[in-house]
Amino acid sequence: MSKATMTADRDAAVRTTGSTGPRKRARLPGDGMAGYLFLSPWLIGILLLTLGPMVTSLYLSFTDYDLFNSPTWIGLENYEKMFSDPRWLRSVQVTAVYVVLAVPIKLAAALAVAMLLNSKRRGQGFYRAAFYGPSLIGGSVSVAIVWKMMFSDDSVVDKLLLGVGIDTGGWAGNPDYSVMMLVLLAVWQLGAPMVIFLAGLKQVPRELYEAAEVDGAGRWRRFRSITLPMISSVVFFNLLLETINSFQVFTSAYVVGGPNGQPAGSTLFYTIYLFDRGFGDYRMGYASAMAWMLLLGVGLVTVFLFRTARGWVFYSGDSGDKR
Repeated sequence: MSKATMTADRDAAVRTTGSTGPRKRARLPGDGMAGYLFLSPWLIGILLLTLGPMVTSLYLSFTDYDLFNSPTWIGLENYEKMFSDPRWLRSVQVTAVYVVLAVPIKLAAALAVAMLLNSKRRGQGFYRAAFYGPSLIGGSVSVAIVWKMMFSDDSVVDKLLLGVGIDTGGWAGNPDYSVMMLVLLAVWQLGAPMVIFLAGLKQVPRELYEAAEVDGAGRWRRFRSITLPMISSVVFFNLLLETINSFQVFTSAYVVGGPNGQPAGSTLFYTIYLFDRGFGDYRMGYASAMAWMLLLGVGLVTVFLFRTARGWVFYSGDSGDKR
């Protein structure tokens, strides 16, 4: 077949189909239905397990509901009661103190460990697994029980402190130290942010450190001028996740302090008081209102973090002009 004949056949095909490429398969009537069929498990799950309970709890937050009788509409009364409820105010204070203490200490410890594990050394895999292990079991009831026993009166930690002349009488029973005990438990579970920091440190070009070292920059200067700016997006990611998770602490605090936040209400976290009001006092309407106030508070903190991140978080390709 000559070249002229092949060209003529191609031009005829273009005039017929309107395209020089391969012909696309015609869309069949059942294609859309098949797509929705594959999405149906996810759609059913988000409707029944996420959106449905959220809408229901929003409605219940405006009602007086005790789980046994039909809910009675009372408007904003549940929200108004919160600000005059001393236990609610106490739970907000305890949770805020915990977040302010636990998040920065945990992230600082995770970053320090990640930097130690970033260099090549013998047994590197073992050390990484050892530091990551507590994050897998840290939220269990058994670990919280052991942790409480370790910090009780005349226990291991108490005896060690007495050996250096510090008498606390046991952290678990002392209102001044009970929250700090839970902060240390959170820091012990540094595995997840540590792994994320380690992945970020692997992306920092070694040439930057070599050039800074040639210029005479010390370790602190290299950390402040190279490491932190280069992993600032990773720091922000970990900061955001850990802040949100810290607002939701429950298991360890419940095991240590119980539903009343013992001792003396020092461990009365927001989620514990919410649980006690909903399933202890059967005031599900009030508990629903508390849940939505928690969502609002976490949302405001998240917005604040995103707004402040504009001045210190740098991404690949940024020119340095933050607006």
